Order: sequence, then structure tokens, then C-alpha cells
Amino acid sequence: IGGRMSQLDKTFPTLDCSQCILTPKMVDVGRAENIELMTYSEVENVEGYIGNFDVTIRKKARGVLTPAEAEAKGIVGGGCNGCGDCDEVCPVIKPNTFEMGMKPRKAIYIQHPQVVPLIYTVDFDTCVKCGLCVDVCGDKKAIDLEMQDEFVTVKVGTAILATGYDIFEIEKKDEWGYKKFENVITSLEFERLICASGPTGGHLVRPSDGATPKKIAFLLCAGSRDNSGIGKPYCSRFCCMYSLKHAHQIIEKIPGATPYLFYMDIRSFGKMYEEFYYRIQDEGARFIRGRASNVLEDPVTKNLLVMADDTLLDRPMNLEVDMVVLAAAVQPAKEADRVRKLFGVSCSQDGWLLEAHPKLNPCGTTTAGVYLAGVCQGPKDIPDTVASAEGAASAASIPIHMGEVELEPYFAQCREELCAGCGMCINLCPYSALALVEKEGRKVMEVTEAKCKGCGTCGGFCPGGAIYMQHFTTPQIVAQIDAFLLGGEE
Repeated sequence: IGGRMSQLDKTFPTLDCSQCILTPKMVDVGRAENIELMTYSEVENVEGYIGNFDVTIRKKARGVLTPAEAEAKGIVGGGCNGCGDCDEVCPVIKPNTFEMGMKPRKAIYIQHPQVVPLIYTVDFDTCVKCGLCVDVCGDKKAIDLEMQDEFVTVKVGTAILATGYDIFEIEKKDEWGYKKFENVITSLEFERLICASGPTGGHLVRPSDGATPKKIAFLLCAGSRDNSGIGKPYCSRFCCMYSLKHAHQIIEKIPGATPYLFYMDIRSFGKMYEEFYYRIQDEGARFIRGRASNVLEDPVTKNLLVMADDTLLDRPMNLEVDMVVLAAAVQPAKEADRVRKLFGVSCSQDGWLLEAHPKLNPCGTTTAGVYLAGVCQGPKDIPDTVASAEGAASAASIPIHMGEVELEPYFAQCREELCAGCGMCINLCPYSALALVEKEGRKVMEVTEAKCKGCGTCGGFCPGGAIYMQHFTTPQIVAQIDAFLLGGEE
């Protein structure tokens, strides 16, 4: 648990340590009696409705037993205690995704030292099953290299979707040279380099030669506000502020270093954000209003030439720097689309999950009992994400504590004597409220009233007129028209 925040060094605008804020909260969650953590797991299927969801979860085989799992198998005092002995003897090495590939990890690993729960995981895609980890684990008997995926079904009243975000594949914008030039990195790679627990121990160095950079260019809106068809048309919202934070960290950690920020607009929208912007200006950061059009590399020095148009001075400029940092756009997590379909939640054309109403119901969805939290709705900084999560948790707890929910009396009904059981309406229903059931030897349509929103899609399509909207039958609608046109006169 912990999400993207666990990868950050500092948070803006207060410059607090990210792990100092996050780790105590993670530990509290791990120790809470009423919270069951199911990490390394994913939702496979969802059935039911508000107050009565049946959620099937795949617990992926992690190859390591927790103390509770070991106890259930009769292994007294067994299970993983996070000692790390298995990591030391494992011969398989691969890039660490938590460190953005800039540091190796083993085939049996944890993401980072503060991880909750502190249980190692076997990467079966790379594990050669040599057995060294099993031998060194000894009497704890925590490692099971034959472990299989397990499916469990839990019954829940409500659900909160918090699928987060991924970083846009900025290499698609080849004009900036990412993955082509060694000294062009993304902002998240910069976070790991500047972090004391990162691959370089907090020392910012150039990937090409390990030298300390003195001139660093930050290219903001890298892939954001991009209508070329390659990037993302929306603003990623927090890129401006974390780039300002990065500029401060460079000035603070590297005496004599100068950060150059190429920007379209500095969107410092939050509390104390504008003041933070002024502070970075006073510290000596240089700002160039203009999107960089190209980045070239000197093949000998590995220095980079940033080409841009300064729109304030109305002239082109070329700037030689030691390093380029791309403030890459954010995009919905790759699993978001699969998860939202399981829960019957809509999404925008950009893939962000849609709330029921942006102002009146910002945490709810059109599926009763399903709520949204965090960046799955769209780009948010940490304060907005926390506010969203607290709102979703509060909204999700209300039906649970009340024990009942109030529904609108507008839902579809089926005249069973007219229903031919063709099932054509099932795929049309956007809320999965319809199902064919067997009654008196034939199939008829049944409506789950708790899921139906009374949109009328099924009723308008039904070839036999079997489905109708309660309170919106044809005679009722005709009567309303007559009352309006004739004033109630026959």
C-alpha cells in the first residue's frame, strides 16, 4: 500500500518528507483490527448491488507465507518476518520498477524498506526455482515455490475504486529524446535520484557519467495539453508544482546549480502554491515561457541542447544544459478500465472514471454503492486526493451504518405475459439491472430494482412492449400531455 506517494522525496509546498507523513498511516492500516489487507490481489468478478455485492478476488501466488498463513498450516513461529536473508542469496537480478529501473532487485523482493505489509514476494516470471531462498529461510518455512493463485469471494455493502494513475509513455514524443539520450529523465526518475533512499542515496548525478549537473532544464507539460494526437489534451495539474519543488531541491543540494523551467503557464492553484512559486523565483530559478520543440545531444560531452521559442521575448533560444527532466503527463492506470467495467462505472473519453455529478455527488457513481477516490477520477495533488478519499470513505460508510438505502421509485418493470425472453435488452442496459430467469417453464426478464436507474433504454427498445417505466406508462404520459394542452378538459 502507499501508492505513488511512497516514491516521492518531499511534498510541496511545505517540503515535508513524504515517507514521514505516509509511513505511520500505512502502519496504522496494517495494524487496524477491522481492516483486512489483501495486497498482491485483484478483483476478478463482481455481482450484486448496493448492500449485497459479491466480489471475487484473485489472491496471486506470492510464494511467501505470512505469519498468519504459516500458523494456519501448523508451522509454529513460521512465516515471513521480513529479515531479507532470501534476498541476499537469490542469484536472479532484474530492474527494480519502484526505483524506475535505476536500481536492481532480486527475484524475491520487497518494493522498499518501509513497505506494509513487510512480506517478501517471489517474481515467478523470473524465478529459476534454485531453492537457495528456501534453504536459507530455515525453520520459518515461509517460502513455498509451488504456491498457486487462490480465489476468494467476499460479501460487501459498498465499494471504493482507487485505481490511481500511470505515467504517460513520454518516449512516444521522440523530439525530447527520452530513452534515446541518457541524460533525459522523467520527473519520477528525478524523484528517486534526489531521494535519500533512492538508487544514488540522494545525490543527483547524470546517468551518462555520474557527474553532478550544474544546469538542469525542466520541460513542463511534457505530453500534457497536447492536441497532436500523441499526448494528452488535458492538464495534469500537479506537474507545475512538483517541478517548482524540484527546482528548489537542486538549488538547495547543489551549490551554484541553476534550474531552467520551460513552461506554458505556471498553474499554482492551491493553498500557499502561488507563494511557493514566488519563493522559487527569488531563489534563482530561471523561467522561460515556451514549450521546448527539440532536444539534441552532443555525442562527446553528452550535454543536451534544448531548442525553444521564448514567447515573452518573442525570439527563439537554444540552451545547453547538463540534464533534462520531463514533467511527463499522467494517465489512467492500465487496470482502471477493466476494474470500472466490473463495477459498472462509466469513464470519460480520456479514460478517467466518471462521478455521478461533479458538484452534487463528486464521490459517487451511477452505480449505487460504488464510490471513487483519488486520481482515478482525474489528476489531483496530494491534498485533493486525501480530501477525495475521506469523502468517498464517508459516503461509503453511510449505507453500511444505516442498514438500508432509499431508492427513487422510478425503475423498469416487466409484463411477464408479454415477454418473449429474447434477452435483447440485457446488453443495452448500462447498469446491468436486467437478467433472464426461468419462470413456469419459460424465460422472462427480471429487473433488479436496486440497480435500475429508470433511464428507459430497455423499454424503448423492447419489441414486444413488455418492459415499461413505472410512473411513465404510455397512458400516464398521454394524460400529462392532455392536461398540459387542454387544461384538463375532455
